[in-house]
Amino acid sequence: MKFSRSIYLLIIIASPFFYNSCDSNINIFSKSDDVQLGLDISNQIKGDPQQYPIYHGDASVKSYINSRIFQSILASPQIASKNIYNYQLEIIDDDGVLNAFALPGGYIYVYTGLLKYLNSEASLAGILGHEIAHAELRHSTQRLTAQYGVSILLNLVLGENPSQVAEIASNLFVGFAFLANSRSDESEADRTSFSYLKDTRYYQGGVKFFFEKMRADNLVSIAPSAIETFLSTHPNPIDRISEVNTLLQQGNIEIKDYTATGNGIFNDEYTTNIKNKIR
Repeated sequence: MKFSRSIYLLIIIASPFFYNSCDSNINIFSKSDDVQLGLDISNQIKGDPQQYPIYHGDASVKSYINSRIFQSILASPQIASKNIYNYQLEIIDDDGVLNAFALPGGYIYVYTGLLKYLNSEASLAGILGHEIAHAELRHSTQRLTAQYGVSILLNLVLGENPSQVAEIASNLFVGFAFLANSRSDESEADRTSFSYLKDTRYYQGGVKFFFEKMRADNLVSIAPSAIETFLSTHPNPIDRISEVNTLLQQGNIEIKDYTATGNGIFNDEYTTNIKNKIR
C-alpha cells in the first residue's frame, strides 16, 4: 500500500476521544508503512528544533544508553520485527518534560528530563522496553485504523477525499495527541516490557520504578507541568504499579521498588554514565 505524505502524518493528531466501533486489532497498514510513517514524523521532529530540540551534549550518554540498554533489549528473541523496523534511539533536550515515546516503525525518543529523574538502568530499561513494545505491537497504526475507520482511511489513501486530508494536515504538530494510548495498550506494553527484560541483565519489574518514584514524590496526584505530558499519554500509573507487582508475584520474582539496589538494578552505573553527564 502506498501512502501520500499527508497520510504518513495522520498519526500525529490521533486522540483517545475518537475511538469508534472499528476493532482495534484491525490494521490496514503494513509494517513497511509503519516504518515510513515513523521516518516521516521523525524528519518533522528534526525539522522543529524549537519544540523538539535534539540533545547535542555529551555524546557518550546516547552511546551508552544505546549500546548497553537499548541494544540489550533489542537482542531479545521476542522482538520479531527488529529486522523490519528501523529501531533507533534519540534524546530530546528538554529538562522540563518527563516523558518518552515511540513512533511507528521503531523510532524511540526519550527526554533529558526523564533521564535526569530516573535513578537506575533498570528503570530506564523498563521504559525503553515499554516503548519498543508499542512499536512491536503496532499500537499507533492500529489506533489510527480504529479512530478513522477503514473506509475513511481507504478513501484518503486513494485520494477520494482531499478536503478531509487538508483538514487533517492543517492540524499537524499541534501536540503529541497521537501518543495517547488506550489503557489496554499501556497495560499490554507494560506486560511486554516485563517479558523483554527477562532476556536482559535487568530486573524485570523495572517498568514500574518511574511510577513508584513519582508516587513517592507526590507527582502523580498534583500533576505539575513537568509530567503533564507523560500523564496525559501514559495514564493510570498507580494501577500499573499493581499490575506489574502481580506479574512479579506470578513469576515468583522478588518484588523490589525504585529504591532497590543490587542485582539487576545498576544504580551506580546509571549515575556515573548517564545522570551525571547530562548538563
